[in-house]
Amino acid sequence: MHYVDAKGILTANGGRHGMNIYRGCSHGCIYCDSRSSCYQFTHPFEDIEVKRNAPELLEKSLKSKRKKCMIGTGAMSDPYMHIEKDLCLTRKCLEIIHQYGFGLAIQTKSDMILRDIDLLDKINRSAKCVVQMTLTTYDDDLCAILEPNVCNTKRRIEVLEMMRERDIPTIVWLTPILPFINDTEENIKAILDECIRVGVKGIICFDMGLTLRDGDREYYYAALDKHFQGMKKRYIERYGNSYELPSPNAKKLMSIFRKTCRDNGMMYSPNECFKYMNELPENYVQLSLFD
Repeated sequence: MHYVDAKGILTANGGRHGMNIYRGCSHGCIYCDSRSSCYQFTHPFEDIEVKRNAPELLEKSLKSKRKKCMIGTGAMSDPYMHIEKDLCLTRKCLEIIHQYGFGLAIQTKSDMILRDIDLLDKINRSAKCVVQMTLTTYDDDLCAILEPNVCNTKRRIEVLEMMRERDIPTIVWLTPILPFINDTEENIKAILDECIRVGVKGIICFDMGLTLRDGDREYYYAALDKHFQGMKKRYIERYGNSYELPSPNAKKLMSIFRKTCRDNGMMYSPNECFKYMNELPENYVQLSLFD
């Protein structure tokens, strides 16, 4: 890792306010879009850039905001990478978000988020907190290949269950679904069943497939060569150099996904999920705040 002094921490886009405390990642997910050349990394992806002044920048930004809003993090770099255990920059930023009465929408694959469940609870009681967890592969052995350096899906489901026990709402990202690898009815149904059981608020799934750009594609194909003999050739023959790689089973799987969500009262439109995560109603206060 290496340190930088960032000039700013919050970005605003279409009414959303987001921050990335780190750049790069140590989770090693074989499909990671953040590796793509378009993001203009000037350092190796695993040499994580640490914005050491992130808490100070965040406090300065929140102090100057007239209206409270949701603060998002985790879209580009997971806020709970391994170095967070010692650096605690994410935790410091959560403390500031709570101190100034803002809401939080936080996305991760890591069970390290449980370290901060006390703060997430406080934020949810005083403003609003939405925890987002990525689930792609129910099978633990396959998960260890696709997402090798972070906790498996079963553990992430346990995290979602613990959030439910605190009445902290959760959103699941069911993406990406890799053609010929985890794009099975069995896999999708198993994940959906667990989402129902632990009471997730909504599931984001743009489609059953993945996207590949320059930089990301090369890393992904190298992983296919290592773990799935002949799969790279199969991809190239079917998709060429395409950006979008839909699963051959996409139509059927999306039908199962939408019907399951409708039948169980879970949001499934990405726009609806994003609206929910970005809204901070003035009257959103948990009753337990007054217990």
